[in-house]
Amino acid sequence: MAELLYRLGRFSARRAWAVLISWIVILGISVGAFLAFGGTLSSAVTIPGTPTAKVTDQLEESFPSASGGTGAMVFHTKDGDAFTDSQKTAIGELLDETADLKGVDSTVNPFETQETIADQAKQISDGKTQIDDGRTQLTDGQTQLDAGQQQLTDAQTQLSAALAQAQQAAGGTLPAAAQAQFDAQQTAITQQQTALDAQQATITENLAKLDEQSTKLELSSQLLDLSSGIRTVSTDDTTAVANVVFDKRQQEVTPETKQSVIDQVKEDVPSGVEVEFSNELAQSLPQLFGVGEAIGLIIAAITLLVMLGTVIAASLPLVSAIVGVGVGVTASLSLSGVVDMLSITPVLGVMLGLAVGIDYSLFILNRHRKQLLAGVELHESIGLANGTSGNAVVFAGSTVLVALLALNVTGIPFLGLMGTVGAICVAVAILLAVTLTPALLSLLGLRILSRKARGTIGTPRPDAVPTKPMGTLRAVGTLVAGLVVLGVVAIPALDMRLGLPDGSSEAVDSTQYQSYALIEDKFGAGVNGPLLVVATLPDAATDEEVLEEQVRIGQEIADQDDVKAVAPVGASDDNSVLAFQVIPKEGPNAVSTEQLVRDLRDLSPLSGDVELGVAGSASGNIDVSKQLSDALPLYLALVVGLSLIIMILVFRSILVPLTATLGFMLSLAATFGGITAIFQWGWLGPVFGVHDPGPILSFLPTILIGILFGLAMDYQLFLVSGMREAFAHGAPARLAVQRGLHAGRTVVVAAAIIMISVFGGFIFSHSAMIRSIGFGLAFGVLVDAFVVRMLLIPAVMHLLGKSAWWIPKWLDRILPNVDVEGAALERSHPAHHVEAGDTGSVATAPSSGEPRNAVDGAETAALGAGVTAGTAAHVAAPSSELTRREAAAAERTHPAHVLTTDPDPADQQVSRVEPGLDVIVHPATAGVQRVAVGAYVIAVDADNGTAVVEPPVGGVVVVRAPR
Repeated sequence: MAELLYRLGRFSARRAWAVLISWIVILGISVGAFLAFGGTLSSAVTIPGTPTAKVTDQLEESFPSASGGTGAMVFHTKDGDAFTDSQKTAIGELLDETADLKGVDSTVNPFETQETIADQAKQISDGKTQIDDGRTQLTDGQTQLDAGQQQLTDAQTQLSAALAQAQQAAGGTLPAAAQAQFDAQQTAITQQQTALDAQQATITENLAKLDEQSTKLELSSQLLDLSSGIRTVSTDDTTAVANVVFDKRQQEVTPETKQSVIDQVKEDVPSGVEVEFSNELAQSLPQLFGVGEAIGLIIAAITLLVMLGTVIAASLPLVSAIVGVGVGVTASLSLSGVVDMLSITPVLGVMLGLAVGIDYSLFILNRHRKQLLAGVELHESIGLANGTSGNAVVFAGSTVLVALLALNVTGIPFLGLMGTVGAICVAVAILLAVTLTPALLSLLGLRILSRKARGTIGTPRPDAVPTKPMGTLRAVGTLVAGLVVLGVVAIPALDMRLGLPDGSSEAVDSTQYQSYALIEDKFGAGVNGPLLVVATLPDAATDEEVLEEQVRIGQEIADQDDVKAVAPVGASDDNSVLAFQVIPKEGPNAVSTEQLVRDLRDLSPLSGDVELGVAGSASGNIDVSKQLSDALPLYLALVVGLSLIIMILVFRSILVPLTATLGFMLSLAATFGGITAIFQWGWLGPVFGVHDPGPILSFLPTILIGILFGLAMDYQLFLVSGMREAFAHGAPARLAVQRGLHAGRTVVVAAAIIMISVFGGFIFSHSAMIRSIGFGLAFGVLVDAFVVRMLLIPAVMHLLGKSAWWIPKWLDRILPNVDVEGAALERSHPAHHVEAGDTGSVATAPSSGEPRNAVDGAETAALGAGVTAGTAAHVAAPSSELTRREAAAAERTHPAHVLTTDPDPADQQVSRVEPGLDVIVHPATAGVQRVAVGAYVIAVDADNGTAVVEPPVGGVVVVRAPR
């Protein structure tokens, strides 16, 4: 990989304009793809297959006319007085005009709705009065009917007695005339009885009707009582909530349609009235770049300027990062036309693209700059920087990519998409770092150096290297203090609650917050987060049974704790599904509301095998948080397992990966604690714009794990690889810790400051989601870089000593050789050599054509001090086989030169030099006895203590001891 990147760097340097134009074309293509294929971003966080999602789908299927997206508009008087009739009329006309907008299905007039509710109550009251009056009339009629019946009964009795007496007197048979008279009387009585029976039937029927009407009125009255807490106009008549219904699902409503509603209403709002808009209407694509983000970039630019010394050099990483963000974000947004994408997804891409884009370009630029100062030729320096630091960038970036792409294993679509978009932006940043950065470096040439620095090219630059390890007492104190601090900071994480932001978390001056606050003040907090409860009946009900079921089910719902009101929404066409709107007593993120959702779900099934389902913001919060919590252990195990494997491969150690992983867990816990303290408990709220503390963004922990893992491994690589290199070159284990820390701390500090400033710029975003993500990333980098990697890890490494590098021999044999820092490339291109992780000192290489005295470099020792011809100099050769092979090749072309290698008891390579002979020294043999980085001198002449270095021959450095 290092050799490939070396060639790629040189190619980009030689074809700089072609590479630059290619990236401009790629940027144009990605922007064009976004304009052509970009779709609508969503602010609704949903997960398919959750109970809430299933209920939502059932509602759309059973009530297709009510499946359109909605939004609320809150009208209120400026002076706090009640609405005037003219204002009510003007608002109604404005809503009618709004209903005619494209994409709008209808609007709900709050004044008419409130009047309808009042009319229903009056109708029920009047109906009860009419029923009572009718029942009184029927009772009176029944009394009269009973009296008539008694008279008829008496008449029948008298007629029967008279008939019997007449028959007895006549001897049994009446004369025809008498019999006819009695028959006529009987007929009259029968007719009267028939009339009375008809009247009785009428009265009975009317009584039954009255009973039926009374039952319906009573049921309606009960429903009205259940929903009495729901209003559209406040009791003081100063505030009204109007709803707009769109003709598409909430996720499909375009920002342009929402904005057209806002513009229409704002333009024609009546005099003396103000209007605010809910989250559903006003929430659109978050601002990708604002004042806070600009300040973050300015801080990053200042850091670059201090580190690199010139405006040109400092601007190069910024240009690379901005191009990367442009390509990565627009390319990602072009996918929004075919997949559902959260509105914060591209913002996450901007965060990562800027942060890693600046850092990755900086790593290569810093290496190249120091090589130029050492006298390395321009294109060769670009290639070497790309093959060494660029190789480390590719490796570090790959860990970030894997961690982000692993978010797809959680099975949560929006989270996997966020990881994929982040990975796209990081991948683009990597590609830009190893292609565009070399091209720009070639075009700028020596102008990345200040005039003063250009005048010192090739001049020795001594760099004091630690000669003593840190004290053991200091290491113990640092470790204990660091653990205590991180432990204390992590304590609030034990109280972390997960949820999704609502209007209360928006900026105080935003219309969403004002809308939320007005509704809470005038109608109750629960109105901001109503629940939708769906009751599925075992069998379709009749129209008469629907009302009874609505009252019965509604009453059981209302009997639960923390329910303010219950209102029936309607019934499906086949009367098998009933829907209810439930208003909790508290807001959607309140603990009581979450408990209410659980209680309602536990009610199912109700008596009669009625199944209940719950949807709404509180329900969605619970489901999303649970799904994320269930997926978190798998994802965390995957990331931690990956961390262990990668670190074992890189450092060929068991304890170093364990300490790196434990350090990552510590920084993660502290980050969660800091987030909870500020965003949930409200500590330092005014500083970070947290005015209404609430639950932590439900997917924030998972996102932070993925991103911070990759960044933590970056810092671990640049610091601990330097320790490994120093130890491999023969430094005692504890001294190697100090040397590695000294070599890598400059670039780690600069990279961490840049990332903190970039991420920190998003803390002051108007979006609640972005604020918490920005703070989490900034605080996480701060803790991991400055506490864990630069304090705790060196302390632990010191205490472990040589055992830190222990690895079972069987494992050491099977592990592949991962050359992260491009050591093999340095051996094959000996014009430059810097230890892995060494960014503070750079080798000086011989300029082509002329010999040079070996004088300058890092880890300087007095030339010849304690070293004479014939002395056995201990050197580190990462590959003794390669050393022998290249030495053999050199001996064939220079037979007078002699090099022998033998292992010493410490498994270090020993080069033995005979007096007066020329010596072939492989570049990798620069070790603890090195007296000049880049010259690789390991032996000097005994007579005068001097040596002359010739240019590299065949991949080796020729050192001539003068005769």
